[in-house]
Amino acid sequence: MSRKQPKRPVWWKNTFFLFGAALVVIGFWGLFSGEKVIRDPGQIREKGLVLFYLLGGAVMLVNGWLTHVQSLKTFEEEGGEEEGATSTASAVQTDSE
Repeated sequence: MSRKQPKRPVWWKNTFFLFGAALVVIGFWGLFSGEKVIRDPGQIREKGLVLFYLLGGAVMLVNGWLTHVQSLKTFEEEGGEEEGATSTASAVQTDSE
């Protein structure tokens, strides 16, 4: 029975990028339209709300990049390959059976 090979990780499936991009977009929206458009109802008025969104988005994007790079390294270390490619180890194992 053949072992199913995992697919190569792709960046767009990493939700850190999704939430990071959303925070950056909302931050820029607040930067150009004013903080009142991104303030939650009942939230205390404080300066720097836009900065919190932009910094939070930047941290999420950096975290997404770091986790994606790590997942690619782990994928390569475990011998993962692209679809349709055969490894020499699996070819040797198949020939010896």
